[in-house]
Amino acid sequence: MDQPNQSYSRGSQDKTLLAMTIGQAFDHTVAQSPDGEALVVRHQQRRYTWRQLAETVDLHARALLALGLQRGDRLGIWAPNCAEWCISQLASAKLGVILVNINPAYRSTELEYVLKQSGCQWLVCAGSFKTSDYHAMLQELLPELAEQPVGRLNCEKLADLRGVISLAPRPPTGFLPWSQLAALGAGIPPERLIARQASLHFDQAVNIQYTSGTTGFPKGATLSHLNILNNGYMVGESLGLTAQDRLVIPVPLYHCFGMVMGNLGCITHGTTMIYPNDGFDPLLTLAAVAEERASALYGVPTMFIAMLDHPQRGEFDLSSLRTGIMAGATCPIEVMRRVIGEMHMSEVQIAYGMTETSPVSLQTGPDDDLERRVTTVGRTQPQLESKIVDLAGHTVARGEIGELCTRGYSVMLGYWNNPDGTRDAIDDAGWMHTGDLATMDEHGYVCIVGRNKDMIIRGGENVYPRELEEFFFTHPAVADVQVIGIPDERYGEEIVAWVKCHPGHVANALELHTWCKGRIAHFKTPKHFKFVDEFPMTVTGKIQKFRMREISIEELRTQS
Repeated sequence: MDQPNQSYSRGSQDKTLLAMTIGQAFDHTVAQSPDGEALVVRHQQRRYTWRQLAETVDLHARALLALGLQRGDRLGIWAPNCAEWCISQLASAKLGVILVNINPAYRSTELEYVLKQSGCQWLVCAGSFKTSDYHAMLQELLPELAEQPVGRLNCEKLADLRGVISLAPRPPTGFLPWSQLAALGAGIPPERLIARQASLHFDQAVNIQYTSGTTGFPKGATLSHLNILNNGYMVGESLGLTAQDRLVIPVPLYHCFGMVMGNLGCITHGTTMIYPNDGFDPLLTLAAVAEERASALYGVPTMFIAMLDHPQRGEFDLSSLRTGIMAGATCPIEVMRRVIGEMHMSEVQIAYGMTETSPVSLQTGPDDDLERRVTTVGRTQPQLESKIVDLAGHTVARGEIGELCTRGYSVMLGYWNNPDGTRDAIDDAGWMHTGDLATMDEHGYVCIVGRNKDMIIRGGENVYPRELEEFFFTHPAVADVQVIGIPDERYGEEIVAWVKCHPGHVANALELHTWCKGRIAHFKTPKHFKFVDEFPMTVTGKIQKFRMREISIEELRTQS
């Protein structure tokens, strides 16, 4: 029950947690709907029923057994969205092998760090993606690959790594082709897989995801079957997913949005998973929705903006859409209204979370009115708790700003081999400290007002970028906007707004300065405006405000 005067909320207890492993949940869905369509990978022209997907997953799980992977061993995957990603996720889970998600945008230095820090025994990699030649980077990092027997790599730099599996049709010498795994798997009796799967428990680790911090090395959030299976399940429950639904997943699988909210949300409900491309493409995503008659669609705000503003959007019938999730970044009010009105997503929901909480801890509901769906990130998810605290750790009153904290089944096991980082993130009472500033209203709805580190203090006044961004979205020319603070000798910090205009629209700094007068307090008016076509962002579509600060500081320094 929510506390009426304190910013504390406990989610519904009506929905029971799934006390099973990912493999058990997958097998249950296969048994329920063997001939239903499980996975559609449009860019690879592949389609699987649940039975076909299960046969493929089990064969590849047996192949991983043939490679000697034990329970608790780590299998890295460095690839964009593809059928093999999903197969690897499920096959490793059935063995109790911990899948290590590696950002497809990583270069050799970042790859080396993650492989070493996690102690990966094997790596699955694509041949290339966009400007990344994965084979070339690995050959430079591991010249021993070409000199030693496949699967018996002995490298001082990465002592745990035994070999690399390539998804390319004809990889260079030293790589094990994915196409050979089926034969390896056929040589392992099915009983060995059954025995391994029966030995697993849902509290065991199954996944490591590296958080893209802006400072220091990335930290590996270690997640259990219980963590991510139930989070995918609860997200799907809120969306009302069924075996009749078809979900388009254009977000990256290496991130929780794709592999948990997408894949596991579908697997726990028998919903069809649809990958429109290896990376996000607005036209191919629109085509996937229309041609597959999808009922649900995921994306971050920048993806929805790209689809809404695409000149060919009108050519696609999107009327099959019912629901979906917009998450991963602040969801602008005007964009949400257009998604509901122009993309037929009347039941679209907002989800909020972080990798360390599997990821979703707050979500709007199907019955929430439009105002709550576009101005809050919803209420505490079932079986979880939320609270908002001040700097001393005391719970603040409803309506007051403080740091948002989460507790419950979704909180990670910890950062891999990083006890100090774990202690800094999770307190003695089990609360995960998010670093996000938020308020909670009298009904338990939470509004994110910014990051602790993103709050701007200008002349002693607190300025929250989220508030300003929502304000600028009401200008007819503005398609997207990001607000940051940069150092200033007089005021401590000054405000800079990066602005992206709708196609066919233009604006200038004088126009936007004038727009602010009489509408917002003078101290909130940005001193500088920068007009751009794109923002610096991660592969998952998260805006890199730290990079924007660096660029703005350098540009203003050279202009002075």
